[in-house]
Amino acid sequence: MKTSAPLSIEELLEQLPPTFTTADRELLQRAYHTAERAHEGQKRASGDPYINHCLAVAAILAEYSMPAEVIAAGLLHDTIEDTQVTYDELKRDFGEGVANLVQGVTKLTELPRVLRGEHREEALRKSDEAEKILEDETTRRNRKRELATETLRKTFLAMDSDVRVVLIKLADRLHNMRTLGFFPKAKRRRIAQETLDIFAPLANRLGIWQIKWELEDLGFRYTNPDKYKEIAEQLAVRRDSRETEISAIIEQISKLLSEAGVKAEISGRPKHIYSIYHKMIEKGKPFE
Repeated sequence: MKTSAPLSIEELLEQLPPTFTTADRELLQRAYHTAERAHEGQKRASGDPYINHCLAVAAILAEYSMPAEVIAAGLLHDTIEDTQVTYDELKRDFGEGVANLVQGVTKLTELPRVLRGEHREEALRKSDEAEKILEDETTRRNRKRELATETLRKTFLAMDSDVRVVLIKLADRLHNMRTLGFFPKAKRRRIAQETLDIFAPLANRLGIWQIKWELEDLGFRYTNPDKYKEIAEQLAVRRDSRETEISAIIEQISKLLSEAGVKAEISGRPKHIYSIYHKMIEKGKPFE
């Protein structure tokens, strides 16, 4: 379940489970104050203080029951890349574990830029050969897929050292996607496509379905806004009947399992928007 983004360290601490020790909470407070000082004066595209993003990333990690060290790294995840704070300073103040996580996120941040190919496209356009490539739509699409695959390969290699780095990066991307509407249209579309190509498959690979579904829906919303709106409106019209159907099915299955002496907890969910669209395309069927 998505929680609201905290606006203060106190709100974040209130969201933590009682299993967090006093030492855990002190670590997070120190990490917050370091991030707050480091990002002082920096603003998001929304105009909000940058530290709000750090708090939101930390809250997402807390929502997925990450330990204090990972949440602290979430608070500090952009300090090496975007501020004067160094790896050695983080290591000195928070230990090697937190410092390595932040450094890992910094390295992982650079990987999707390969997919963008902004500078590479610029260089290619200067040659005759490049013009032929760009004119051939099939070749162009294949090339983009190859770049995405290569980027994913490198990302998975990075995962081998510490999967927690990828979890922090996914939390970072998820909050960025939730606030993507503040960016210019072209940038929104590029980031959204990158999310569908790289980060949603990453979440799928790790089995974090809730993040995968949300990243896909948000990515779809900005890459194909008309179709997204059409499906969302159709879902809204039928929401009550779908929920009634799901409840009836859950009740029926629960009764059958109980009669068979099987203890189980049954849950149901509506199919998310991007998944519906993908199945419509794959099966060649209308929404109904």
